[in-house]
Amino acid sequence: MPHSYNKIWIHAIWATKNRAPFLNASVEPKVHRFITEQLRDLGCPVRIVNGMPDHVHCLFLLSPNKSIVDVLKQVKGSSSHFMNQNNLIAEKFAWQTGYAAFSVSVSVLDKVFHYIKNQKKHHAKKSSEDEFNEFLKLYGLNN
Repeated sequence: MPHSYNKIWIHAIWATKNRAPFLNASVEPKVHRFITEQLRDLGCPVRIVNGMPDHVHCLFLLSPNKSIVDVLKQVKGSSSHFMNQNNLIAEKFAWQTGYAAFSVSVSVLDKVFHYIKNQKKHHAKKSSEDEFNEFLKLYGLNN
């Protein structure tokens, strides 16, 4: 086969440092827009970016020329820099170390999209920590 093909949808999640609720209603749209632009600049088409004041969810198509670690390192670093350079919050902003990234089958893409789209509604019933622990359990990553 002379060409390489891939189509890997990624659901990535990462949190603010110490889960501080810095992504308030005035900051959140700016940060989500910036993250979307960064992903697109890296060759990763974005389906949705959304989250809560203390974390972000992204659903994007991984570029065949990039690794997940490189993409998320770039996006987290540049968005942190964006927040601080533009003084979007009074304190120094940082993301927590690490992230979660899961592959998403095309057959459940719409389900994951709607899950991310409805984060505010979803978290009215479930804490961020409970949500994250459920993901770890679902993917067999809990201890």
